[in-house]
Amino acid sequence: MKIIAGNWKMNGTPSANVTLLEAIKDTVTVGEDKVIVFPPFLSIADAQRILKGTGIAWGAQNVHPAESGAYTGEVSVSMLKETGAEYCLVGHSERRQYFGESGQFLGDKVKALMAAGLIPVFCIGESLAQREQGIVGSVLKEQIASSLVPLADTLTNENFILAYEPVWAIGTGKTATPEDANNTMAEIRGILTELGLPRDLYILYGGSAKPENAKALLSKEHIDGLLIGGASLKADSFGAMVNWKER
Repeated sequence: MKIIAGNWKMNGTPSANVTLLEAIKDTVTVGEDKVIVFPPFLSIADAQRILKGTGIAWGAQNVHPAESGAYTGEVSVSMLKETGAEYCLVGHSERRQYFGESGQFLGDKVKALMAAGLIPVFCIGESLAQREQGIVGSVLKEQIASSLVPLADTLTNENFILAYEPVWAIGTGKTATPEDANNTMAEIRGILTELGLPRDLYILYGGSAKPENAKALLSKEHIDGLLIGGASLKADSFGAMVNWKER
């Protein structure tokens, strides 16, 4: 099974996203692969209404680890669960870069989600400068270790997903070659083993994935799925990636 997930980020008005959800419902046929969409918060209830019973799952792009309290602008796990959300992104590079999220705070999000039965999709990735310095492995290891090692005994490939998104490839049109992506994913599996985490976790690739390169990426041994950005904002391109085997 592969996992095809669409991160809509901060795109679309609620009405426009209803149209997109309806188009995805009409266009995407779910087969043996898992299909997930991550709309903005204001569209999650619409996702529940439109996608229920289709086999397409939905999730959130962020969550706060506290159950409730004086956290203006935040959303709790229990709020998400009531919308039928099954998944939640954690640690996306944009959250790390713009909101300073890292380490234990991200681990707390993972812990809270798993305690409620939601599946975290935990994102890691290096910048172009870090890649050019040859420190990709150490950067990814630190991101994994600082958030996940305390949870090592609870993570499985049924309740947790990892996503590798090289920061330099997000929204830039630049994509790691399938070979480079696969090699980095293999390195990540080695890091997981070294840190005492399950080696067989699902690992998705993200970073300018599109219909033209989906099959080449998904055919690689260590790539278990895709976390798609811009190409998930159109039903036809997202559907083409869900049907990657037919291309």
